[in-house]
Amino acid sequence: MTEIDANTDALVPAWLTLPDVAEELGVEVTRVRQLVKEGQLIAVRRGEGRVLQVPAAFVGDGKIVRGLAGTLTLLRDDGFTDEEMLEWLFTPDDSLPGTPAQALRENRGTEVKRRAQALAV
Repeated sequence: MTEIDANTDALVPAWLTLPDVAEELGVEVTRVRQLVKEGQLIAVRRGEGRVLQVPAAFVGDGKIVRGLAGTLTLLRDDGFTDEEMLEWLFTPDDSLPGTPAQALRENRGTEVKRRAQALAV
């Protein structure tokens, strides 16, 4: 699990603790930890207690946002760290428009993945 700097932390509008993510997904916290370990979610230590948290934009309607896991895999294969992935996902991109994280939530994952693949070139 990664710790992030204040600039990256400020890019993410809302965070959820692992128990909150588990409740949203209807699973046990151990399953959420497994999802993080498998690379389907990113969890970082933040806040006063250095509590593990996941960006709230990564979950919705009782599931992980469609296309997130594949996008994270592409970015990881491109050599991105967890912090760099968060920065890329939450930095506005005028050509999308919005952030890649917003585009994923709006079911525009194909465009996000194209941009992620282009980073490797």
